[in-house]
Amino acid sequence: MAHVVAEPCFDCKYTDCVVVCPVDCFYEGAQMLYIHPEECIDCEACVPECPVEAIFHEDNVPDDWKEFTSLNAEEAPKCPVITEKKTALEGESCTPASK
Repeated sequence: MAHVVAEPCFDCKYTDCVVVCPVDCFYEGAQMLYIHPEECIDCEACVPECPVEAIFHEDNVPDDWKEFTSLNAEEAPKCPVITEKKTALEGESCTPASK
């Protein structure tokens, strides 16, 4: 089992979650972050850290965002690992966090 980064991360790319990940399973794409499903240990440490509530257990991804499960699996291996917090992307379609 693994967690999935979904739609709320797109064009926002907050990186608060990567700092708490004990196994470094986050990968940075151009528009969002991805979780590598084979590396995630399902610890849930990242979930409360996400200011836009974009991280879900794969069994609980909202129906509208189910495609993000396969997107994370496909895109994570193509991207560089990210382990340190960076300035958020906050692009045009991003709803900034209130944290």
